Amino acid sequence: MPTPEQMILAADRILVLCHTSPDGDAIGALLAMGHILRALGKPATLACADPVPREYRFMPGADDIVQRPEGEFDLVISLDSSDIPRLGEAYDASRLGHVPILNIDHHVTNLNFGTVNWVEPGSASTCQLVLRLADGLGVDITPEIATCLLSGIVMDTRGFTTPNTDLAALRAAERLVAAGANLSGIARRILVQRSFAMAKLWGEALSHARLEDGIVWASLPASLMAQSDASANGLSGLVAFLAGVEEARVAVLFRERDDGRVEVSLRSVPGVDVSGIALALGGGGHPQAAGCTLAGPLAEVESRVLGAVRALLDGSRRADG
Repeated sequence: MPTPEQMILAADRILVLCHTSPDGDAIGALLAMGHILRALGKPATLACADPVPREYRFMPGADDIVQRPEGEFDLVISLDSSDIPRLGEAYDASRLGHVPILNIDHHVTNLNFGTVNWVEPGSASTCQLVLRLADGLGVDITPEIATCLLSGIVMDTRGFTTPNTDLAALRAAERLVAAGANLSGIARRILVQRSFAMAKLWGEALSHARLEDGIVWASLPASLMAQSDASANGLSGLVAFLAGVEEARVAVLFRERDDGRVEVSLRSVPGVDVSGIALALGGGGHPQAAGCTLAGPLAEVESRVLGAVRALLDGSRRADG
């Protein structure tokens, strides 16, 4: 089986993809990979089925990402995606099904769908794996690459505060700062700064949030989203905020899409693993941060997911007792 480096060096036409509803780790890894491939003299097509969220557009090269890639390819690189459906419409199986896939990810729920799979659940971010790949390919870390990679690490560790923040993540961040990335500026853009429209949307969601049995949750109906100028892709901070409620062990955010499907984001305290719930519902993620997308209506999705969370917490309480 070839190594990731061998697959890349042998390819001439490379398509790089990340998952739908992209977060900072997905976009950071995608853009950094583009810079790395260009340094190797291998221009690549970078694609994500959904638009780049506003808070990540500062990353160098963000305007180069397309939603529907065209052309012929001899290698697909999937970044930060636990399965092929998470790549959305950017991956056309009828056209790309014969093309080898290099699957690079850090989600414990990854289904190892690639021709070659480099999956390390112990890594705090996919961007750390891309940094190691750059080293393996002999590519120097420029300020542009460093900015993209540090953005992913900051996002997936929530500013180095999550349980998966280990010495490897801190050392990678130190190296990227030394290479020219602005840590304070990145942290502000990703974790602190948001539009006034998004702040109002948070307020509306929080005004109807509920707390029961150690679960805090909020819902954003499609009708509410239609009234707001905020981008739906910028809501990851809201579920993280809900997860900070001290009485809660699990936080859930439901967001109804225009097509009637419901995006579900799950966060939990250490010791409560929500990745199994997401995986059972067709999604994936990490023990303390996972998600899925389910067919509506919204009320039925709420009942189904909250029932699964209550069962999880009941089982945890019995084990502790």
